[in-house]
Amino acid sequence: MSGTGGQAARAELSAIGQALAILGDRWVLLILQRAFLLRIRTFAGWRGSLGISESVLATRLKELVEHGIFELSAYRDGRTRYEYRLTERGLELWALLVAIHSWERDWADRGLSPLMHNLCGEDARPYLGCGTCREPMSARDTHTEQGPLATFSRIGPPRRHRRTVRPGVEPDLIDYCPASMEILGDRWSTTVLAAAFLGTRRFVDFQSSLGIAPSVLTDRLRRFVELDVFDARPDGSYRLTDRGLAFFEVFAFLVDWAQRELPAPEGSALAITHKPCGAALDPVLLCTACAQPLRRREVHFVLDRQGTQ
Repeated sequence: MSGTGGQAARAELSAIGQALAILGDRWVLLILQRAFLLRIRTFAGWRGSLGISESVLATRLKELVEHGIFELSAYRDGRTRYEYRLTERGLELWALLVAIHSWERDWADRGLSPLMHNLCGEDARPYLGCGTCREPMSARDTHTEQGPLATFSRIGPPRRHRRTVRPGVEPDLIDYCPASMEILGDRWSTTVLAAAFLGTRRFVDFQSSLGIAPSVLTDRLRRFVELDVFDARPDGSYRLTDRGLAFFEVFAFLVDWAQRELPAPEGSALAITHKPCGAALDPVLLCTACAQPLRRREVHFVLDRQGTQ
């Protein structure tokens, strides 16, 4: 490879950086959620369900097609129209979206719709498990090693969109609550949380490892303290609370999807190990009722009020 090519390769984002750039946006998450939950496939369907502007929706759908999460499919309705169908890469995001729902149900004090496990007929109440040993897994049960190019200062491009968290909006039964959108609906917030999972504790260390502006970092740390995701200690450090640590379930599926589905430079990966069994990260959602792994075609949400079609 030529020198120029090598420099270009090193400048590429890590897989996790790409995932944060793709998914660290509130509208993208809501578009995907409606695609899975309500099987919405058309521009008009998302526009009506989300109340999103046409320009914002068009931009997000175009990007999701470019990233191989949706594909355009033609159909006839008097004239040729197009709908957006989830690709295999897109379908693999279902566990991430269920993990977000599970965290909200456990930590956001909301009466969210249950997720029924078809095999046992019970409310699944999913929890994170290791795909190798099938034991419960938490952030405290893992060990992470960063590749030499897995630096957070290269984790994402300049932000293309404004922050899209809408304060004061009452969520419906299937909407994501403001707390989760403050964490995952904004790329920098997700990056700060990821750094915390990897052991970053102090302002100066967040700033140096992330390449983040001090004002932006101050805002994200303040919001995380207000959301009870971080605990600001007297020594100036920021520690994950139980609520923050529980979000590791979402982070695990984000990392797993990114490093399986997205190409990235060699040496830019995170190697996460489940310490009790020594296996590499292989997250699964397990059913609280029967302890069996949950699969996409074997679960369904019960939507008995808003959100039904």
